[in-house]
Amino acid sequence: MKPVIAVVGRPNVGKSTLFNRMTKSRDAIVADFAGLTRDRHYGDGRSGEHSFIVVDTGGFEPDSTTGIVKEMAKQTRQAVAEADAVIFVVDVRAGVAGQDHDIARYLRATGKKVVLAANKAEGMSESPLLAEFFELGLGAPHPVSAAHGEGVRSLTDAALADFHFDEDEEAEPEEGAPIRLAVAGRPNVGKSTLINTWLGEERLVAFDQPGTTRDAITVPFERNGQKFELIDTAGLRRKGKVFEAIEKFSVVKTLQAIADANVVLLLLDATQGVTDQDAHIAGYILESGRAVVLAVNKWDAVDEYQKQTLARSIEMRLAFLKFAPVLHISAIKRQGLGPVWKSIADAHASATRKMSTPVLTRLLQDAVEHQTPKRAGAFRPKLRYAHQGGMNPPIIVIHGNSLEHVTDVYKRFLEGRFREHFKLTGTPLRIEMRSSRNPFDDKGR
Repeated sequence: MKPVIAVVGRPNVGKSTLFNRMTKSRDAIVADFAGLTRDRHYGDGRSGEHSFIVVDTGGFEPDSTTGIVKEMAKQTRQAVAEADAVIFVVDVRAGVAGQDHDIARYLRATGKKVVLAANKAEGMSESPLLAEFFELGLGAPHPVSAAHGEGVRSLTDAALADFHFDEDEEAEPEEGAPIRLAVAGRPNVGKSTLINTWLGEERLVAFDQPGTTRDAITVPFERNGQKFELIDTAGLRRKGKVFEAIEKFSVVKTLQAIADANVVLLLLDATQGVTDQDAHIAGYILESGRAVVLAVNKWDAVDEYQKQTLARSIEMRLAFLKFAPVLHISAIKRQGLGPVWKSIADAHASATRKMSTPVLTRLLQDAVEHQTPKRAGAFRPKLRYAHQGGMNPPIIVIHGNSLEHVTDVYKRFLEGRFREHFKLTGTPLRIEMRSSRNPFDDKGR
């Protein structure tokens, strides 16, 4: 399971800058919570071979009791409660503020691992100004400059130092291994109803398997001889184990479930259409490379006009998941659930399909004969051969010359040919271009 790092601190100390530096992107996933006036931002970071989830929070005032500041503090408390490690950001140029002491006192009481980041410390790694931050009682400060990237890597490594990563997290799936299935979606979309319907209808034996501080639960079950592991995001945990401050819907749990899954069932609400939050979750599924099946719940509760409007909404707002099958179900009435299982099995089979090099190369050559890539100035890309570079998601690596000039349109053309031949459904397909080095490039230098 991916570790979670929460970035906290008082306003204007550079938390968001550090977040963007750690995720190497400004395209953070945003969770839109009704009633909250400030959004938390979620993103993926990577340190060496290991990935993690970063949570950016608003300015934190632990003792606030009114208005927007109270809501921001509530969000930050949830982020801290769900995190494996906390990076507490302070401003080395402004010095220790009274609010820093309040935050430090709160963080010490949580018992979480806390790493102190003294931001805006460019050129000040040996500055005596760092010494005053020892009084926060959180150990030695790490001097960093989020704006310039100085010290961010060592800060991240310190935050992740005690976390145990699974060595086989990217390993090739074993034959006969259970399909790890995550049911994702917004609150009140029907996830719990669907899961409870499965567990009752199929007469499955389920048990709680704790193993992390966030009480993630895996529910093993079997259907028609196929074993599954359901990664819970829908509240199957016992009430006594739930930390009261954590909201019923946790974005962190959903993101971790997606990252741990082989297949994600994204549940939509027919009565509400496709919301921004649906699109954000769908985008994360695509970024994670997971196989996905779209299920529109409460299909029995909408009229014909609403059905047509919803179909157009899915086409437009989730166009990037056009490879995913769309099914219409009613969890509460147990309608349409059979095809869901078939689509899940098909998506998993597609995501783990083995594609031989001779077949891929022949398909590539046939595609080039049918339509050659566009010339770019004096260069015309030459696509020579292809092989499989990975699975779940399937990756096809194409070798040749001047491949940096291959357009996205042509890549989509190739993807369509590969998908059609191998009957890939419900899984993203990634195409990587690797150009051979020209030995004459260094001549004359």
